[in-house]
Amino acid sequence: MGMNIQIDRRPPAERLRRLPFQTVVDRVALCCLEASCRLPEDVLAALKAGLEHETGELARDFFSQYLENARIAAAEQRPLCQDTGFAVFFVEMGELLAIDGGSIYEAIAAGTAKGYNDGYLRKSIVRDPIFRRENTGDNTPPIIHLTLVPGDGLTVILAPKGGGSENMSALRMLKPAQGRAGVADFVVETVRNAGGNPCPPTVVGVGVGGTMEKAAFLAKKALLRPLGEPNPDPDYAALEREILDRINATGVGPQGLGGAVTSLAVHIEPYPCHIASLPVAVNLNCHAARHAGFSL
Repeated sequence: MGMNIQIDRRPPAERLRRLPFQTVVDRVALCCLEASCRLPEDVLAALKAGLEHETGELARDFFSQYLENARIAAAEQRPLCQDTGFAVFFVEMGELLAIDGGSIYEAIAAGTAKGYNDGYLRKSIVRDPIFRRENTGDNTPPIIHLTLVPGDGLTVILAPKGGGSENMSALRMLKPAQGRAGVADFVVETVRNAGGNPCPPTVVGVGVGGTMEKAAFLAKKALLRPLGEPNPDPDYAALEREILDRINATGVGPQGLGGAVTSLAVHIEPYPCHIASLPVAVNLNCHAARHAGFSL
């Protein structure tokens, strides 16, 4: 028997799913509050494991305080950190989805302003990096990484990025001959040189390959992977373990004051690159590795 396949022959405009602008605004606003006040379960589990691993009294005390801070923040709906960060969004939007009343960029910006204002979250964005460093007053504009995907759905992940950890990020254009060893050395060097500035224990995102800007994007995207979930490629998974072991052997420790756990995880995201290039970017996140998201 032949298969009865139904083909939608309507014009693309008639097949679009339409999502109200305000629906996106309201969900983004809630996302801002959730990300600022509640640590994800994978981060809480990593902090608990760090507490068990540490033997020094001071290092253990720091981990206990991190966990207590997370408990209070969630219970009282208060920010985990006074630096509620630059609002960085990773968005997957279906090609058959339309936002009624504005663009996805406008909706996310409006939702960011609403969330940061309604939640009394600290506004940290200045209008111009050099000449007009006046605060925009609503933590906009956000950073939006938009990817078009098949279908008509919308998935939004917010990863607020504090200035202390972001300032310790680094990028280097290695020679291809430096290979695995060069990548590992650069990542360990970056974390060691950062010391206590990014509020360790950190999560280390590493982007390898592509071009300069692609490597930086991959390093930040790598921070979204559930903590400790290895890269599916066994070679990269082994490199992640090697780098994490070397970082934790530096003794930088919680808040840079010594200990066995300097980083909670190392996540590497690779991408094809030019025959003459080996770009490597490192993006650090503090122990309050915040993110929240939704799908519509």
